Amino acid sequence: MTRALVLFAHPCPESFSAALHATVVETLAARGWEVDDCDLYAERFDPVLSAEERRAYLDTARNCATVQAHVDRLRAAQALVIVCPVWNFGFPAILKGYLDRVFLPGVSFRLVEGRVVPNLSIPRLAAVTTYGATRLRAFLAGDPPRRTVTRILRRVTRARRVRYLALHDMNRVSAEARAAFLARTRAAMETF
Repeated sequence: MTRALVLFAHPCPESFSAALHATVVETLAARGWEVDDCDLYAERFDPVLSAEERRAYLDTARNCATVQAHVDRLRAAQALVIVCPVWNFGFPAILKGYLDRVFLPGVSFRLVEGRVVPNLSIPRLAAVTTYGATRLRAFLAGDPPRRTVTRILRRVTRARRVRYLALHDMNRVSAEARAAFLARTRAAMETF
């Protein structure tokens, strides 16, 4: 049985992101996957890296102390699926804080003679997201979330299968386009 860690980052349960999240979780569960559903807002994840955590950042014997439960969940995953909106061409602060506090030296990477060496083994990686901006505006801004997933997270997880699903122009997209994106998300998770 494949174990998927689903990271969800949106504060409003009535949001379109919440509908995407439900679609991802339901589809993976229907496939018989074990789903570790991590709703960062519902779990009240603290995204703030403390001064003490920063001081211990490179000390792999103690840098996980405050987030050990999340580290254990990440290490147990065979697939990682991120579901969130893109705000101001970046991840919501709670998700960025999760990456800062959980993707630590000794967890997601090791430093070997100043080089970053991947340290996770999560063969499947996906992101399902929405943008207020058009695809062109996101491209012109450098599309940091897409790069983070398809380059940085892909490398540290050593993912062999990567999916990045994005619905752009959320401020003007039709109900039909939202329904089509939900169907696209369901289909992507059925073959993920």
